[in-house]
Amino acid sequence: MKPILLTHFTATSCAGRGLDATLAALRGQRGGLVPCGFGRATLDTWIGEVAGVDDQPVRADLHDFECRNNRLAQLGLVQDGFAAAVQAARERYGAQRVGVFLGTSTAGILETELAYQQRDPQSGALPAGFHYAETHNPYSVAAFVRAYLALQGPALVVSSACSSGAKVFGSARRMLEAGLIDAAVVGGVDSLCLTTLYGFNSLELLSREPCKPFDSARSGISIGEAAAFALLERAPDAAQTPGDAILLLGIGESSDAYHMSSPHPEGLGARLAIEQALASGGVSASEVDYINLHGTATPSNDAAESLAVNALFDGTPCSSTKGATGHTLGAAGALEAVIAALSLREQMMPAGINTTQPDAQLGLNYLLTSREARLGVVLSNSFGFGGTNCSLLLGRADRTNRTSHAGPASDAPEAGQGSAAR
Repeated sequence: MKPILLTHFTATSCAGRGLDATLAALRGQRGGLVPCGFGRATLDTWIGEVAGVDDQPVRADLHDFECRNNRLAQLGLVQDGFAAAVQAARERYGAQRVGVFLGTSTAGILETELAYQQRDPQSGALPAGFHYAETHNPYSVAAFVRAYLALQGPALVVSSACSSGAKVFGSARRMLEAGLIDAAVVGGVDSLCLTTLYGFNSLELLSREPCKPFDSARSGISIGEAAAFALLERAPDAAQTPGDAILLLGIGESSDAYHMSSPHPEGLGARLAIEQALASGGVSASEVDYINLHGTATPSNDAAESLAVNALFDGTPCSSTKGATGHTLGAAGALEAVIAALSLREQMMPAGINTTQPDAQLGLNYLLTSREARLGVVLSNSFGFGGTNCSLLLGRADRTNRTSHAGPASDAPEAGQGSAAR
């Protein structure tokens, strides 16, 4: 595939609002997980709740979209000048030539939970002010973002469990290559709700402590929430692309359909997605400098992903950032793609925090300490329930001059220096 330029990106999670806060947390090996105190949930688990989501209602002209998920989306859009960057793209190309492609799993289902708590005791009727289409409906977040940014191009939502926020990069790429659009807002937004918390609890997948991916004593996931976005445009000719620009090089998607909630035990679907990402980007496994693992911290998922990675890579440094952010479900793929882009921009590899004893049986070169590194190509994995898998391959435009497998970073750019991919 032809490389696609990430001209702007941003992320908001419990680890921080915006790129500066997220970078500081990753460099400082700090996470945002806290004991669960969300709503009426009485669960012995830890969650990644974004503070202040309910402090600011959605913009007044969009009041029908009022729900936690869209408030989180709005909070994410105003970070790092992202909305302004989209406005500039809209002025360049026209509102009809900018698409919106977002991933989510639960959308605004919390609003429906609240509505059912407020049913009329006699008739059972839901509150008159409840707007299903603009809140609970999975498409609501794309409709909200499209309206908020005054865009008129194609818009869709992918809801493929935990790969949702990654697969939208593929949807946008296909429309860009077909010439149907000139730019795309891609990302993922997923917010906390009781359905998710109690659903994963019923599957006995929640950890009673902050999750620790790939640890020998890993015991399950910590659910989080996030809003992450990227602005994609066609990359100019190589001679016109700044060396520090961040490019989407390859995308791999697969569906192994092995089991509704368990990965193929040999990681076959994950391996197919990784292989396709490498092939579509024209990149060999040896050229990948760092892997942002899916890393849910459940025994079976981490083991299956390790088999897929070890089948293709030889000691490539890797980590899961879910120890810092929690598993943000439908937003995870977008959040971790942005973290991968941030790693490339800042020339650093984030540690897998909370993990203290990497499972030796998994055989990975798992990072316990964040460190500066020369990074030219980074892989980000997202694998969802039902075997919906997606791997994204990102790289710097000047990657041919980088040293593979993360050597010393003496010539890496200073943190915070300018970049075409701000």
